[in-house]
Amino acid sequence: QVQLVQSGGGLVQPGGSLRLSCAASGVTFSRYTMSWYRQAPGKERELVARISTGGTARNYAASAKGRFTISRDNAKNTVYLQMNSLKPEDTAMYYCNAVDYINHDDYWGQGTQVTVSS
Repeated sequence: QVQLVQSGGGLVQPGGSLRLSCAASGVTFSRYTMSWYRQAPGKERELVARISTGGTARNYAASAKGRFTISRDNAKNTVYLQMNSLKPEDTAMYYCNAVDYINHDDYWGQGTQVTVSS
């Protein structure tokens, strides 16, 4: 059974930092491209960051560049999103996503709320 279990969200003041984690089980983690998405109320889900299977390639949304860092530890089957200099507009539900493009497998985490407010 495939599971992506997220942790690390919460309430933080503007300018603060949070680190999200997403631990995978039931999959060969190193085969999956991992991404973080977010969805704010009334808005569409948007890609925040993506990391390749080996961790050598990373892509970021313009809004995340320079503030967020995606990383992965294939030995721990975990992907992270370090978020610094958080802004109120970063408030959203954040989801991790695992995609195996060869076998067309696609899985989502349960979501974790990030709220940036003073």
